[in-house]
Amino acid sequence: MTDDALPESRDRHDWYERAGVRGGPHRTVAGPLDPATRFFPHHLVPYWDHPLVRELPERRRQELLARHLYHYLTFTAHFETRVVNRATERIADGRAGLALPAPVRLDAYRIYCDEGYHALFSLDVVEQIAAATGIPPLPYAFDPFLRQLDGIGAELLSGEPVLTQLLQVVVFETLAPVALDEVPRDRAVLPVVREIVRDHARDEGHHHVYFARFFELLWHDLPTPLKRRAARCLPELIVSSLAPDLRPVGAALTVAGLGPDAVRDILADGYRTPGRQDALRSTARHTVRLFRDTGVLELPGAAEAFGAAGLLGDVPDAPGPGG
Repeated sequence: MTDDALPESRDRHDWYERAGVRGGPHRTVAGPLDPATRFFPHHLVPYWDHPLVRELPERRRQELLARHLYHYLTFTAHFETRVVNRATERIADGRAGLALPAPVRLDAYRIYCDEGYHALFSLDVVEQIAAATGIPPLPYAFDPFLRQLDGIGAELLSGEPVLTQLLQVVVFETLAPVALDEVPRDRAVLPVVREIVRDHARDEGHHHVYFARFFELLWHDLPTPLKRRAARCLPELIVSSLAPDLRPVGAALTVAGLGPDAVRDILADGYRTPGRQDALRSTARHTVRLFRDTGVLELPGAAEAFGAAGLLGDVPDAPGPGG
């Protein structure tokens, strides 16, 4: 394998000058917060316009919006460190089952630093906003989500925990979450939130390139029987990575003063609508295109598995993340 065949990214050349963890400023909450501060774009909060939520006192609605942001940032911190960096460290340390030369492994270590920094500034901003508003974050447990994600690999790729972790990171790092694109553009949103999401998106654009090319190498080296198993696992990993964690949403709605029946109705109306499938397909479009271009969908049963997961269909083309 020559260097020409390996993942190439800007990290190898100018990471020390351009990576957020190297040259980015410490993002802070500037001054006192207006009572009507918008912590997150309203249209990205599925339950924001639900009639039962609209009836809440304004203070409760603001608490809900702040806690939606807290959940987004806390989930990001956990996923980056406990899923993305779990696999990235394997690549960096030469324990991924591939013969990768030092430059590619060093790129993985740089990504590892990026992701740790994303977790740091996410939780930093949660603490800053909580202190400025008096709205405390609710307890959050990531373990149930992680067990569900890992359980897919245990079921469909039993005996291949390392490959499962590598596929998880490829999936997550090639998705195109709408928040990374839309939050920085919404000038009504609190500046510190727009800034850290923009910082995150800039780094993730480079990670997308790295992991797309890493997957090409990984896929090339897999034996055909293992490719068949992996191809049927990939759509489930995509869907699970994008499945909303409704436990913290329900907890926030409960603390806002809504009863169990109301919470159940709001979650059903906000998160189980036909449009959610379209949103999932749009977010996964780059990932699915990568797998199509790599030949994954040509394997027996693969296209059917992707179709059954709702991942195939007419999704508009768009630039890659960070592009």
